Amino acid sequence: MSRRTLLLLVLLLLALVPALALAAPGGTPQVPSLPNLTVGRIGDAPVSVPLQTLLLMTAITLLPSLLLVMTAFTRIIIVLALLRQALGTGQTPSNQILVGLALFLTAMIMMPVWQKAWDAGFAPYLNGDMDFRSAWDLGTAPLRGFMLAQVRETDLMTFAGLAGHGTYAGPDDVPFPVLVASFVTSELKTAFEIGFLIFIPFVIIDLVVASVLMSMGMMMLSPMLISAPFKILLFVLVDGWVLTVGTLAASFNGV
Repeated sequence: MSRRTLLLLVLLLLALVPALALAAPGGTPQVPSLPNLTVGRIGDAPVSVPLQTLLLMTAITLLPSLLLVMTAFTRIIIVLALLRQALGTGQTPSNQILVGLALFLTAMIMMPVWQKAWDAGFAPYLNGDMDFRSAWDLGTAPLRGFMLAQVRETDLMTFAGLAGHGTYAGPDDVPFPVLVASFVTSELKTAFEIGFLIFIPFVIIDLVVASVLMSMGMMMLSPMLISAPFKILLFVLVDGWVLTVGTLAASFNGV
């Protein structure tokens, strides 16, 4: 037998070793059993790893939207958008700048609330000093308090009626979905009220400019073209950005 043939036989035997090792005495291959993949539970029902992964990815997708509607972001971004429209500057500042300013202002306003939630619930849970249920209740209490401070009673009662509930005995009895829905509608109303007050001086400038142009017989000239520099000048003279941001920050209760 040549050396090459002997080498091929040795390689063939090495390739058959794993199959021989898995084979049972009766000739049936034995596949090693996989560990149980059911490592989580929802209530008393076990949850497999694929289902847990699906739920986690869904929660991650919805988390940014939930954080935006449960914080000061909604009021801030609406007021800034109405301010840009009142100035008549088109897309200046751009949407990216307005969203960035709204995010940083939201972080500044919500920082005390987040700090209370971390100190009360989440930090003790991560340190092993508290179970998850207690940590969740104590950690979400500051956020619930912040939202309840902004909610109007009429909005809360409206959504309570839609949910089929009566009056609540106390703030802790308000269900979280009812609270979030009431908070969003209250924030929308407050934002439009602030936007209305911002619009008034700029509308007055537009009316004055339009009246002057009409009295001079210059009806073909657009009043917006003339009033835009005056509105920008007025906004700069009163330090409008700082005034608007300061008013927005001071408009939140319980912070």
